[in-house]
Amino acid sequence: MVAAASLVAVIARSDVKTTPSPQTEPFPLSQVRLLDSPFKQAMELDGKYLLSLEPDRLLSWYRKEAGLEPKAPVYGGWESTGLAGHTLGHYLSACSLMYQSTDDTRFLDRVNYIVGELAECQQANGNGYIAAIPGGKDIFGKVARGEINTQGFGLNGGWSPWYTIHKELAGLIDANQLCTNAQALVVATNLANWVDATTANLTDEQWQKMLVCEYGGMNEALANLYGITGNPRYLQLAEKFYDHAVLDPLANGQDDLNGKHSNTNIPKIIGLARLYELTGDERYRDTAKFFWERVALHRSFVIGGNGDNEHFFPVDNFARHLSPATAESCCTYNMLKLTRHLFEWSPDAGLMDFYERALYNNILASQDPQTGMFVYLMSLKPGHFKTFSTPTDSFWCCVGTGMENHAKYGDTIYFHGDQSLYLNLFIPSELSWPEKELVVRQETQFPESDRTELEFKCARPVRLALKIRWPGWSDQLSVQVNGKKQEISGTPGAYVTVERKWRDGDSVEVHFQMRLHTEPLQATTNIVAVLYGPIVLAGEMGTNGMPVHFANNQTAYNRLPDPPAPVFVSTADTLLNHFQPAGAPLTFQTEELGKPNEVTLIPFYKMNDQRYSVYWTVVNPVDWLVNPAAAQAHATREMQIALTQN
Repeated sequence: MVAAASLVAVIARSDVKTTPSPQTEPFPLSQVRLLDSPFKQAMELDGKYLLSLEPDRLLSWYRKEAGLEPKAPVYGGWESTGLAGHTLGHYLSACSLMYQSTDDTRFLDRVNYIVGELAECQQANGNGYIAAIPGGKDIFGKVARGEINTQGFGLNGGWSPWYTIHKELAGLIDANQLCTNAQALVVATNLANWVDATTANLTDEQWQKMLVCEYGGMNEALANLYGITGNPRYLQLAEKFYDHAVLDPLANGQDDLNGKHSNTNIPKIIGLARLYELTGDERYRDTAKFFWERVALHRSFVIGGNGDNEHFFPVDNFARHLSPATAESCCTYNMLKLTRHLFEWSPDAGLMDFYERALYNNILASQDPQTGMFVYLMSLKPGHFKTFSTPTDSFWCCVGTGMENHAKYGDTIYFHGDQSLYLNLFIPSELSWPEKELVVRQETQFPESDRTELEFKCARPVRLALKIRWPGWSDQLSVQVNGKKQEISGTPGAYVTVERKWRDGDSVEVHFQMRLHTEPLQATTNIVAVLYGPIVLAGEMGTNGMPVHFANNQTAYNRLPDPPAPVFVSTADTLLNHFQPAGAPLTFQTEELGKPNEVTLIPFYKMNDQRYSVYWTVVNPVDWLVNPAAAQAHATREMQIALTQN
């Protein structure tokens, strides 16, 4: 183990460069400011929740496990279980992101205080270890001796201990990189040195047995630490967190994901993406790209989320998996992280089409707009509802990622090359680009409007290629510069380029074609979702028999009976003729379509306090006329089959 004397780590700043040069780069969050929109409102609500939490309660079991007196009682929910401490890592990341997004020093103060407390706990432990895991010292002591016992999500009697260590390590790295807290890097490297010492004597066989248990993104965090410090030992350690049983088939182009836990495995792929960027090993890149393609394009629901009861399932079984436990929010959080990596390597509008779909319809939709609480499993069972966390007695994994989700909405709106600016997302915001002496302000009411406008503020004229995403959902796109229509070339699902010398006061107006369209549930021909542009619409189904939809246990309401959803009686080619605007933006009413009753549809991200349906069974009018009762009963059975077969 690491000797106590090594606690004062020597931090060598590194000039480690990514081996393959990225084609695009994101702007720092500090250079993007959200303007008024649902995203800014969500960020502000998230910030209010972060500031309501007491750091000493999140630190309680860290002090206890270090032999120090806790300053406050521990929180409930998962923070009083074997996963205790994972939330503090997310909280460090979320406060660091929020500080970058807002310049609010209250978040910086939280970060600095927590890092100081963690340093004290680490010093008390005396060997670099730091965690709130009950019995963690015994768990990892057995690991160091090669005594590896894994069962389910457990390792040596603990609940995913490496997962928790990853969250701590990632939070410390964010505190260092986003808040320039030097002490956070000392604590992080001491922790990484302890990881190295703890696993130093494991055989390859013992490593692989240990990695059966969920280990989060340990490979990503250690790779990031290598990128910061240049210490090759961290790179070697990152590459040891490689689960051959899962990753080798993917590396060979085999989708062997059925039955595997979704969020156990997505972070492994993010780690490979980061390792590719640091080593240039194309096998890592190709594995990440293959995994993204299989999950994003073949294993995801219309909202961009994936999985049922946290697991991947056969792609021809989607109709059997419209359950109350679909689309774990953590999985979407991680798929968006992976998407950003792929976009840096090769800017593809198709990647951003997926990102936009998941951002609006899963991430934004996962926050309660009144309390700021979070959804764990985004139910897609017709007639069910969203279940949100409680403020102090849930602390699920998706509460942790949720804290981060709503703090970083500015991170993907714009990317850039040396002489190019990518407009990826149509979110009201202001970008500052000091190197170009340029400010770009984006004003839009999208998705309630079919246009967005950019205004350039330039200290001096600057030549730049503006690359505007032509969304795959828009058949037509037009661009005007200073009121003059531009000749553009391209197709939906690509970027169009306007290259010129931009001057102060220049404006760009972009118009899309937004329309209603349907998307079938994979492997079905008679179950569809309805969208307007990229926005998934959900049908209002009232609150009959619905409990107060906040819970300590994320599955508390999964077995409650739900009313059957109406069916749509129509032919496929006439279905959209039965929708009419209903007065409010993005709101539609069915006419002579819904049986036994018509339905009002609103954006899924606005559906928070009642039952709903996202997917609809379409019944042929001939079948309905012959035997409507039988057609209704058959449709109901098909849509509720998940209850009996999952």
